[in-house]
Amino acid sequence: MAANSQKPTQICISIDTEFSIAGHFEDPLRYKPVAEPMVYGQVDGREEALGFLLEVFDQYQITATFFVECANYFFFGDEPMGGVVNRLKSAAQDIQLHIHPVWLSFNQDPNIGVFPRQDDCSGREFEELKKAFSVCINIFERWVGHKPLAIRTGSMRVDETVYRVMRELDVPLSSNVAMGIYPPMEPQLRHDSGRHSIHGVMELPIFTYLDGGFAGRRHRKSLQITSCSWPEMKYILRMARKLGIETIVVLTHPSEYIKKSDFQYRRLIRNRVNQMRLENLCEFIRQHPEEFVAVDFGSQLPNWRASELTHDTMHVPRVLAAGRRLHNKLNDLIWRY
Repeated sequence: MAANSQKPTQICISIDTEFSIAGHFEDPLRYKPVAEPMVYGQVDGREEALGFLLEVFDQYQITATFFVECANYFFFGDEPMGGVVNRLKSAAQDIQLHIHPVWLSFNQDPNIGVFPRQDDCSGREFEELKKAFSVCINIFERWVGHKPLAIRTGSMRVDETVYRVMRELDVPLSSNVAMGIYPPMEPQLRHDSGRHSIHGVMELPIFTYLDGGFAGRRHRKSLQITSCSWPEMKYILRMARKLGIETIVVLTHPSEYIKKSDFQYRRLIRNRVNQMRLENLCEFIRQHPEEFVAVDFGSQLPNWRASELTHDTMHVPRVLAAGRRLHNKLNDLIWRY
């Protein structure tokens, strides 16, 4: 089904909001999981991660979707992620559920169950995954005040069982597929964009395109703030508009807006490059209101459930890919770039 090209092209900025095990399993006496530093990103008294995101979204009047990880409750308790949720609610941002099931292995309550130290949502038995999802949904409801309308699995690990469990638990939307990050094993889950009903759940993949590689080879790249340059993003948005692509889902994390000295987040600095990319994207949406609009999962439920959409995979010129690689390499190598 082709999209109506007269409608504004939808841009959904999705933010996976999560904590890090940070080496705890390898050396539990030396390393503890990291929470606040990687979400708030305090640098010289200013929040360069979550605080930066909320300031930008407020400035540009954008509602994004924050996929909040809830299984970390079994290590940290209701705080600090409960505090993050309160910040998001106060900012009127859309909140949905993110699940990294490895955190469930910290559970000590036999009434809840015993969970393996394994982080993939794919490759699990139906009942095991249903129990894990149910536990996380209960935590989400307590923090947010209602059931999630959408789920995103940790590290984009997904298989058909995920969708069958979501249907059983009456969660109608998902965003679990990112072909440039982790292509699912099942061919029927391999989608670069659009909307796809899988076992009664509507999947909206992270937008994925083909870029120009070396020796004429192309590879799939999913649209992420931390890895895609602004010229590349702008080209994708303009081409999507021309091709009649209705919805583009962008992936990011609060931790992308800071740089860290090590995996324990001991020393931080703002990530100027990624902050500028997000601001450029928001400014672009504001400058072209008849062509582009920011959307979120919560508000789009009726529209997105109404129909499936399939698009051809977009190709991005080789010169943009080369420029992006150079820019990202400089940003990675130079602390204050």
